[in-house]
Amino acid sequence: MALSDDDEQPLASAAETLLLIRQQQAEAARQLNPDPRLIYWPWGVAWLVGFGLFFLRFGPDHRVFVDLPEWLPLTTLFVLLGAAGALSAITGARSYGQITGDSARRGQWYGFAWLIGFASYGIVLSRVTDHLPDDLARLLWAAAAVGLTGVLHVAGGAIWLDRNLLRLGIWLSVINIVGVYAGPGWHALIVAVAGGGGMLIGGTITWLGRRNRS
Repeated sequence: MALSDDDEQPLASAAETLLLIRQQQAEAARQLNPDPRLIYWPWGVAWLVGFGLFFLRFGPDHRVFVDLPEWLPLTTLFVLLGAAGALSAITGARSYGQITGDSARRGQWYGFAWLIGFASYGIVLSRVTDHLPDDLARLLWAAAAVGLTGVLHVAGGAIWLDRNLLRLGIWLSVINIVGVYAGPGWHALIVAVAGGGGMLIGGTITWLGRRNRS
């Protein structure tokens, strides 16, 4: 039995409406979820370059692979971390600025956790590291920063049920422990390659997965 134009019209309209709803949902998700490359890649570059310079200048067993000024690795790391933090903050503000209610408060409180955590980290370690040899002081500063970052990523994954953030936090925590056991110099190399490189790869995988779903 052939369908009349009147029979086909509602079906076509329903399909078009469903397609429009899906397109609107995808657009809303795109606007509310920042591009993972803008979140992961700046931090990955900062860790890869910054800790890489630490390894080249302050290698294992006091080896100097590249005779850089002593101030250069730390200065470079801080500048790159500051740039990564600024870019992440801008990206997050543009994406989450439209969100209100409990989700907005979670984001604000999570941001305060980072601020309070690293403020405490800097104050406490500044009173301790002066009593340590230079190589152990550098290891303590780096290991504490990476450890705190890993824990905060795990917490973020728990708050938003984000498996990628949870996995990254666990990964950073594991390589940090491995690096500490490996010792000064090796810790910087492990964090640079596995930490910074891991963030670059993680951002790429997350972006590709989101693009495929779209």
